[in-house]
Amino acid sequence: MNMMQRILLALAMLWMVTPAWATTDGPRQVIEHTVREMIHVLEARADQSKLTEQDREAIRKVIHGKFDYRAMARRSLGKPWKQIDETERAHFTELFRQLLERSYGNRLSQYHGQKVVFADAQIKKKRARVKSKVIDGQRETPVEYRLHQTKTGWQVYDIRIEGTSMVRTFYQDFKSTLAHGGYQQLVQTLEQKIAKLKAHD
Repeated sequence: MNMMQRILLALAMLWMVTPAWATTDGPRQVIEHTVREMIHVLEARADQSKLTEQDREAIRKVIHGKFDYRAMARRSLGKPWKQIDETERAHFTELFRQLLERSYGNRLSQYHGQKVVFADAQIKKKRARVKSKVIDGQRETPVEYRLHQTKTGWQVYDIRIEGTSMVRTFYQDFKSTLAHGGYQQLVQTLEQKIAKLKAHD
């Protein structure tokens, strides 16, 4: 399993583990509450082998506000973020969101009973870490969710799989395209990739 596959697995697992409880708005509870709602959507599907557009829309409503896509997009893009205007930043953030949605969303129907065990959140001022283990048979993969406190609550801004940052992985991937074709080439590449993912739904 390569790093991108592990990233997608971690994203899927964020919403696939059955939570024991969710009574407050702490970082761990935010994740677990989102999981509960996601599972309800997935279990209600008429066809358990795929996601329809109606399913996707229900999922979007569940996860709305739980990921800080702008922060993730900014960190993944790096220095070029400072060189683009607000309209371009909004467009790039939306592309980043769609890339994540289409990438991991297409894998949700392949879920086959992995379990996730969460540790208590480690909170330091406005940032938090929620460590977990994805258990798939005899294999245990450590996954760490990093959140920060925003005006609308705790939001995920990075995920680390076996110590490797999801944001850093995207940064390295984007960096290669930026070096050869610049920002506009990266945007075009992402648009084409998203279009292909949609076509294969």
